[in-house]
Amino acid sequence: MKKYLYDYIEKIDNKIKNNKVNNELIEEHLIKIDFFQHERIIHLFVTFFYAIMFLLFSALGLIHILFCPIAIILFIFLLFYVVHYFRLENGVQYLYKQYDQMKEKK
Repeated sequence: MKKYLYDYIEKIDNKIKNNKVNNELIEEHLIKIDFFQHERIIHLFVTFFYAIMFLLFSALGLIHILFCPIAIILFIFLLFYVVHYFRLENGVQYLYKQYDQMKEKK
């Protein structure tokens, strides 16, 4: 998803730079923003799920040591999801800026 998002951002940046903005491109851009927003909300829920599971297994790790390896694995997954969500969030916010630039160019 990260590659797809940043490839799309680069494509739109090139079109804005070359003044190839039209109504069709703006409508397509709004549809892509909706898709990426949907992806972002799904990843937010998954990130929360991993955070809750990590906290649960960390608390269980205080009761019995066998839960500690599971908590460590969940923490690693949580770190990767936080990084992924951060990139996705920043990418979508940049799409908003691109939309504003497209409206100005038109």
